Formats: sequence, structure tokens, C-alpha cells
Amino acid sequence: MKALLLNGPGKPFSIETIEDPTPEKGYAVAKVLACGSGLTIQHVKAGRIIVDYPRIIGHEIIGEIVEINGESGDLVIGSPVTAFFYLTCGHCRWCNIDRETLCDNFKGYIGREIDGGYSEFIKLPIENFIKIPQAIDYKNNLLETAVVCDAVATPLKVIKKARINSFDKVGVIGAGGGLGIHMLKMLNLNNISSIGIDTKTEKFEVCNRNGAEFSISPMDNDLKNKINEFSKGCDLDVVIDFVSSKSSLELGASILGKGGRLVTLGGSGENFLANSSDMLVKELELIGSRYCTKQELKESLDLFARGLIKPLVSIKTNFNGAEELHNKIEIGEITGRAGILI
Repeated sequence: MKALLLNGPGKPFSIETIEDPTPEKGYAVAKVLACGSGLTIQHVKAGRIIVDYPRIIGHEIIGEIVEINGESGDLVIGSPVTAFFYLTCGHCRWCNIDRETLCDNFKGYIGREIDGGYSEFIKLPIENFIKIPQAIDYKNNLLETAVVCDAVATPLKVIKKARINSFDKVGVIGAGGGLGIHMLKMLNLNNISSIGIDTKTEKFEVCNRNGAEFSISPMDNDLKNKINEFSKGCDLDVVIDFVSSKSSLELGASILGKGGRLVTLGGSGENFLANSSDMLVKELELIGSRYCTKQELKESLDLFARGLIKPLVSIKTNFNGAEELHNKIEIGEITGRAGILI
């Protein structure tokens, strides 16, 4: 099969012909039709996350099952599938209570610990393949279907985890990115008022078209006044931070009102400062949210199947355009999601 290989941190992709995968017991193989491209996998490409090279990255797939070795549930040869990003055990206490992202026996990620979707075929544990509902016309919406498993499922979990409701006023930091745009879409779907916060002012129009009441730069001198006007003097009920740098988290904490929740989804690993008196007096909450559960992924596919939400994929390319695509991801040039047609 043909595949895009990473042979080291920060190195360009190489298009190579390698052996087709063969599934051992408990695994299946799918023919990959498309794979989404986002900042999560660009961290591997750029060398900010080190993996065992050579490695095939990518996890937001749409494919069709071609081989199964073991008990497969409702999967059969030809089943259209996407993938659950995390490699979990399925039997620890966290997996048993539908919180797989906290799995006690976590084995890593597709595209890091095992090869991912930038290839003509992908081999995964059977339980990591999630069947696509019949109502989804995936063949005419390849990348839109592929990215649902992350770009829609992650915001769906955030709304649940942060207990966001239609009375809340929400700020989304990193609103123009692949997850941020879909967070705005999901909030809008649930009749929740939101604003976009992003350093890329050229993305404001798209943010506003996809659910934000308005968008603003974090460097805008009038930021707090505009938030005050939006919230009618109460500041924000929730801030969702897809950047999660020191400065963005500190900004998020500073614009929360009483009972506010700050949700962090980024992986910068930086410490940040919050005012302990504000946290006490306002009863503020800091919430970490990782990816989604398999059930939330299925719920996201159902939303797409019912026509309630459609992912925004702004750039589609092939193996030959992958290097340029990832360069654009690195500098934050892409609005919404992008991906590769295999």
C-alpha cells in the first residue's frame, strides 16, 4: 500500500509503498478513503510530540472494512467506519462507566503508538472501529464524515462536561481553529450564545457565520467592555480554551463571572496564575476535558446523520499536497478543518 511516512521529528513526509497490514486476533483492517488533518497530529509532525519513527499519523478516518480477525459485533466486510482515537482497555472502572479517556490501562493514541490513517489501509483493534450510520452519505462527504469523530465529538463532550445550557454566555478561545469553529456550531445548535476569541482577525467572519454573536482579538483593548456588554454586566459563564497557553488561560479566568467554568483542552503544559480570592468568591471551576467517549462519538455521528450539523472542511488535498497542508496548519492559516483524500 501507499502511505505517508514520518521518518523523524520535523521531517517532511515521504510517500512510500509498504506492506499491507494483516490483522492479528482481535483486529480488523479498513481501506481508508479520507483522513482529517488537525493540530493534534501536526504536533507529531513538528516533533513537539515524539513517537517511535517511522510512523504513519492521522486518526480522523472514513473507511470501509476489508478484513476482520475475531468477534466483530455489527461490523462486517464492507461496513463504513470511523475510528475512536484512544486505545483503551474496555474493562477498567473508567471504561465501564463510559469515561474511556481516563482508562487505567491506556495504551496511547492512533497515529502515535500505532500507525494511523495517512495510508491506503489501517489496522486497528476491532473495538476502535465505529460503524457509520446508514443515513450518512459518506461517499459524497468523505472528509466531512471523517472529521466528525473529533471535530464534532469533542465539543459535544465539552457541552456536557461543563454543564452548558441556553442561559449561559460562552467565550471560545481559538474560535477559528478546527475545534473552535465546531464548538461554535455546537453551541449554536443548542441555542447557546457565544463569542469567538482569536488572534487571527481574518477568521472573524467565518466564526460569526458559524454561531458566534461577534468575534474579538484577545489583544483588543476594548475586550472586557465588549464582554461586559455581551453578558449584560455579568461576565462570561463559561470560557472554552482550545489554545491553553499561559496567557490564554489567564485571560479566560479573568473574564469569568459568578459560577463561571474555565474549560481547558490544550496541551501546552504551562502553569498559569488565577486569583484564589476570585475563585472562592465567585465559586469558579477549572475543568479539563479530553476528547470524547465512544458513546459521544456515536451521538455526534447521529447529529450529522440527521442533518443537524455539518463539519466545515475548508481544504481538501491528496498525498502530494500533505506537506503544504501541514505547513498551513502549523502557522494557523486554516479556518475549520482540513484533510487528505486517499
